[in-house]
Amino acid sequence: MDRLEHYRKSVKTLLKNYANSISKNPEPEVEIELVFDTEKDRYLLLNVGWRGAKRVHHCLFHCDIKDDKIWLQENNTEIEVDRDLQEMGISQKEIVVGFHHPSVREYSDFATA
Repeated sequence: MDRLEHYRKSVKTLLKNYANSISKNPEPEVEIELVFDTEKDRYLLLNVGWRGAKRVHHCLFHCDIKDDKIWLQENNTEIEVDRDLQEMGISQKEIVVGFHHPSVREYSDFATA
């Protein structure tokens, strides 16, 4: 399997597992949505629905695959996605923590861009 396919498979597997674990504590009016755009390599985990009279549309997790790296764009969960990706054979140098400002990325063990 080539690197891009490995990235896609890993990200989809992780997000499906996360969605299943979140769904075990359901809010009846709020759905968990998985969005996989394999053409542009964008992957999202969303909360969508209603809490009483309040609309819910919240990005729990967003990542992209670009420039031969996995870009973690948003993580509003307690899940350590970077650790889980590493356990799937993806090195820190293949992961960009995109929600960190570029000026601080160089101080981590992850890719800078």
